[in-house]
This record gives sequence, C-alpha cells and structure tokens, in this order.
Amino acid sequence: VGRPNGTSVTKFILLGLSSNPAEQLVLFGVFAAIYLVALVGNLLILLLVGLDSRLHTPMYFFLGNLSVVDISYISSTVPKVLTNYLSRDQSISWAGCLCQMFFFISFGGVECLILGVMAYDRYVAICHPLHYGVVMSRQLCALLAAAGLANSAVHASLITILSFCQNNVLHHFFCDIPPLLQLSCSDTRINQIVTFIFGGGLVSSSLLGTLVSYVYIGRAILQIRTRAGRLKAFSTCTSHLTVVSLYFGTILFTYLRPNTTYSQEQDRALPVIYGIVIPMLNPIIYSLRNKDVKGALWGKEFGAKEQQSISKIDSKKYF
Repeated sequence: VGRPNGTSVTKFILLGLSSNPAEQLVLFGVFAAIYLVALVGNLLILLLVGLDSRLHTPMYFFLGNLSVVDISYISSTVPKVLTNYLSRDQSISWAGCLCQMFFFISFGGVECLILGVMAYDRYVAICHPLHYGVVMSRQLCALLAAAGLANSAVHASLITILSFCQNNVLHHFFCDIPPLLQLSCSDTRINQIVTFIFGGGLVSSSLLGTLVSYVYIGRAILQIRTRAGRLKAFSTCTSHLTVVSLYFGTILFTYLRPNTTYSQEQDRALPVIYGIVIPMLNPIIYSLRNKDVKGALWGKEFGAKEQQSISKIDSKKYF
C-alpha cells in the first residue's frame, strides 16, 4: 500500500493507553488474559458447533460465524498491543496502520450485522417457527460479510487520499478512523460525512433491527403462562441486550460525532469495550450459557423438545 501524495510520514507511533511502565505491565497482563479467554471461548464454540450434529441449526451456524469474527476482530489489535508493551519500538508502518484499520473496521461491521441478524433469528424461531429454515440461510451470512468488507473498503480508500505532514504520534493503542482524521493535515470533511452515512447507516440499522426483534420477542415472552418461564426468558434477553447496548452504544459515540469533539487521550479507552471486551463476552453470553451448548460440551443427551426442534431443520443446508 503506497503512501498518499503530500505525505511525509512513513510510520506512526502508537502510545497505547499509558506511558507508565508499571501501568503498562498491568495492562499487558489484562489484555493477555482477555485475549486468551476470547480465543479459548470462541474456538471452543467453533469446535462444538462443527463436531456436534445436534448443533447444526441456523442459530448455531450464526454463533459459529460470530466466533470467527470475534477471533479475527480481537486479533486485529491485541497482538500488536502486547508486542508494543514488551518492546521499546511502538511504531507501525503506514501500510501496517492502514491494514490494521481496514480489518478492524471490517470485522467490527460484520459483528454489528451478525448481532442484528442473530436477534432476528431468535424472533423468527420464536414467533414464526414454521418459516425458520427458509428465512435463515448461509447466503445471508455471506451477504453480511460482503457488506462489512465494503464498508471498510470505503473508509480505507478515503484515508489513503489524506496527507499526513509531520505529526505521526497517535495517542491510541491501534490505528482507527477518528485519531487518524485528527492527525491529518488535509480537509477531512468528506471522510466524516462518509463515516456518518455508511458507518452510521450500518450500525444504526443493525441496532434498530435488534431492538425491534427483541420487542416482538418480549411480547411473545409475556404470553408464557408460568412466571418461572417468563423470568428465565427475560434473563436471557437481558444479558443479550446488555452486550448489544455496550457494543452499539460505544461504537455510535466513537464514530458518529464531529471530529472536533473527539479526544485521543480521553476517548482511546472506548474501543477497549467494543473491540476487546465484547469479543471475550460473546461466547459466554450467547453460547456457553446455552443449555444445548453445555450439553454438547459435557456429552449430555438433548431433551425430547430439543431433538424435535432440530429434526425439523435440514442441517445440510448450513454445514
């Protein structure tokens, strides 16, 4: 990837979250632990979904894809962060910076879309079970990935036409759109408008779809006769909505506001939530608390109800 015209900067310096050696050591331990948990949790989900035929249903197909995205998402930033904390060289090349931003935005966009589709998946399964196998398909997942990559390609292309004159210090732990726009000596209004339109449209539509799906799911839950059944269903929805709110809320606050209000020093911790913590929480919230996944993990037999629901869906369509 070549540098844009008028750019004298060949590399950027990533200062990270702290310049204090003692704090850096603590952050290294925290990030390493989170990364390990995220990798183990998501790889475990992939292994279970791939090997256990009882999990070959659309819901677990999307969970498997979410695990792939989460592993890629967190891997686009954390390994470089850990390397920087162990090395005195905190630089990243222009091409490396652009690639890191591209993959981070790509996987982040796909994550938004998959979370929205997973909420819709639950809505279809609960409210329209007879149409479940028709609505949910592998082609839908491919379209989500294409949309995420297209969104990232637009942003990366616009970054390449910006000029970076002298200042190459990013008060951040990875290359992201807002700090790069602040560092540029070019007019970034077009970039900000495109970020608002494309990025905002992708995130807002996913969030809206998620919320609408859960409204209908909530209405269906209220029709459950037993109080214990309603509480159990609501607890599951609450945990899902908590993760979704954290993820979408921090992304909207980071990207959909004027560049002049962005502070590299104050806002650099926000991506830790949606880019590092959420990929660790997803396998726990969406999968490891699920009784079917736990049954597959410990080799238990599914109940008659679960077996009946699985038999209605042709798993070969998804795996």
